[in-house]
Amino acid sequence: MSRRWIQNLNRCADEYLDGIEDFIEFTRRHNRGATRIRCPCRRCNNMLWETIENVGFHLVRNGMIETYSIWNLHGEQLDHALSSNATRVDNVEPIVDHNDQVMDIIHDVFPFALTNITQEGEDDVPTLIDSAEFEPYEKLLKNTNQELYPGCESFSVLTAIVELMHEKIKYRMSNLCFDYFLGVFKRMLPKDNCLPKDHKHAQKVLNGLGLSYEKIHACKNNCMLFYKEHETLDTCHICNKLRFKMTSQNRTTKISQKVMCYLPLKPMLQRLYMSTHTAIDMRLHKEKRVDDDVIRHPVDGEAGKEFD
Repeated sequence: MSRRWIQNLNRCADEYLDGIEDFIEFTRRHNRGATRIRCPCRRCNNMLWETIENVGFHLVRNGMIETYSIWNLHGEQLDHALSSNATRVDNVEPIVDHNDQVMDIIHDVFPFALTNITQEGEDDVPTLIDSAEFEPYEKLLKNTNQELYPGCESFSVLTAIVELMHEKIKYRMSNLCFDYFLGVFKRMLPKDNCLPKDHKHAQKVLNGLGLSYEKIHACKNNCMLFYKEHETLDTCHICNKLRFKMTSQNRTTKISQKVMCYLPLKPMLQRLYMSTHTAIDMRLHKEKRVDDDVIRHPVDGEAGKEFD
């Protein structure tokens, strides 16, 4: 059975989807009666157990571990020597350079930093880039090159923050809980470490990556949003509740009773198309439709080739 489909980056390709069906059928055949199996997707890495249906979903969404071509953890039998080697290889998480991953993200956000951008038709005169555009890039680059603490080779300041924030979201950690563990980690590290002291300071470092959210004040009773034509109101025009909390008179900043966090759709779509890792997936619906049209309506001289 060919397993080249595991290396296919197009997870909507027929070859890949057929391969997943073969894997699910293989698993059911070799694990009769089992309700949960190891999930070999890149995120679970054969360490977490899921239902067979969820495993199929994970493989479509996350892709299979590229090194897992011998399914020994799902019932495939080999001779002892080969089986032991396969177990040793397949149980090791693929080596990932976090610094390279973060640099890829930065270059997706700031593509002009990769090449010397020139204007066409003007004798290759360099394009003048506003220094304000380089400022967030330089800050991120500085945090990427700065060691988490002197002598640390595994993490830079930025990669450490990205990793911790990823785990915060993955395990639905509250800001208060995150602040506590961040303080614990900071005390564990050498005194001259550069780890942020709380979530607020960590978020400031990541602001340069974009995809921030908008804060829109809302009525305490969810009657309305203080937005657009209602942005200047101080009371809800439906229930007359105050927009801001009652604070001391000496306080200069006003605190809203309730805030809605809004993720603008346009910047999110732009980022998905900008990234070299997600642009292919974003175009799959278009490219697959073209392929389907070719199959249904082959051009002259090629009719029947798709069905030979």
